[in-house]
Amino acid sequence: QVQLVESGGGLVQAGGSLRLSCAASGILFSTYRMGWYRQTPGKQRELVADISSGGSTNYADSVKGRFSISRDNAKNTVYLQMSSLKPEDTAVYYCNAKLGWSNFWGQGTQVTVSS
Repeated sequence: QVQLVESGGGLVQAGGSLRLSCAASGILFSTYRMGWYRQTPGKQRELVADISSGGSTNYADSVKGRFSISRDNAKNTVYLQMSSLKPEDTAVYYCNAKLGWSNFWGQGTQVTVSS
């Protein structure tokens, strides 16, 4: 049974920082591309950042220079360090694991940035 469990969301003031974590189980974590997506009401889920099994990273233009994705294969965990947060970063953030046709999602964690 695959589980992706996010943690670290919460309420933060604009300009602040948060670190999201996603602990994976039930998959061979090191082989998966891991990503963070976010979604606000009425909008499509969008990619924030992802990291390949080899460690290559990719970021949405809106978060470049502010967010950093990393992974710890020994802990089966992917992180999203978010800095200089803006109110428009408010969303539910979802962890994602992809490998070929396999595509798994976490339950999401709310991030709210107050102005």
